[in-house]
Amino acid sequence: MTLTDADLAPADSTGPLPVVAEVPEVDGIPVSGLLAEAATPRAVVVALHGGAVDSRYFDCPGHPDFSLLRTAARLGYTVLAVDRPGFRSSGPYADLLKDPARRVDLVFGAVDALLDGSPRGAGVFLMAHSAGCELAVRMAAAERGADLLGLELAGTGRIHQPVAQELLWDAPRPAGTRPQGIGKLIWGPRRLYPDDVAGGGSVSARGSALESRSIEEWAAREFLGLAPRIHIPVRYTLGEYEGVWRNDPEEMTAVGGLFTAAPRVVVSKQPNTGHNISLGRTAPVYHLNVLAFAEECIIARTTGEFSGPTLQFDGGAPARPER
Repeated sequence: MTLTDADLAPADSTGPLPVVAEVPEVDGIPVSGLLAEAATPRAVVVALHGGAVDSRYFDCPGHPDFSLLRTAARLGYTVLAVDRPGFRSSGPYADLLKDPARRVDLVFGAVDALLDGSPRGAGVFLMAHSAGCELAVRMAAAERGADLLGLELAGTGRIHQPVAQELLWDAPRPAGTRPQGIGKLIWGPRRLYPDDVAGGGSVSARGSALESRSIEEWAAREFLGLAPRIHIPVRYTLGEYEGVWRNDPEEMTAVGGLFTAAPRVVVSKQPNTGHNISLGRTAPVYHLNVLAFAEECIIARTTGEFSGPTLQFDGGAPARPER
């Protein structure tokens, strides 16, 4: 993929292509999302947001240069950012979606409905952030997941940072309440985000009890069991200042090593980046890195193989404490 100065220039507020909200029904359940279509796409990127936000996470209001949808569309990719089960349109139907298999089927069905009749290029590349990685891993490990081009996971892991472990799981708090200090944990350091983005008010969304149930056993059990069942290329990214998950090279490499059936695994640390990787000042760089990996997946599908090591660690800048 050859990039020109025009490709890398920040998009204006309208963008070269529209970003359109779609709300189909899948087995009677509406699923909303944002869609940016390329006329002749190289591939389709399906993006799954994390907790407490919705699909706007990938089209940051007021910062079109941060937008995955606009950046990818300019470079010839169609992007579909789906509101995960239990968010926005599907929120009232959360009680019907307790079964993880039902959520997987719902999103695969939504992708088919939203892209009905549209070209997909080389296929579908799946990416997810934070709590959205639970669903993405399930999708990639499912039978249909073998047809995906590749998988990008960001802002997840198997072991929490000590402060996060105490705050999220060990400290007692009333049921259903938000842990005090969670904002600082996932939005620090503040200098990494524009003032109008920090805190997430422009993309915040109400989830449901489904969210907490779906991730309760995620890191400790289900992630470990599902990762070895994924047979597509995987890229795993954490920010240099990730506050929730351990991001030291040893632990990140260990997480990459869980994907024993994947033909290639890239483990990457993104410099000058916090937890909310698609909303910070380095979002444009991160999105270009993801699209570069997607391009490698397209080439590998064409040639039948990847070049380079099966497990690659791209350490970026060394981790350092915030001062």
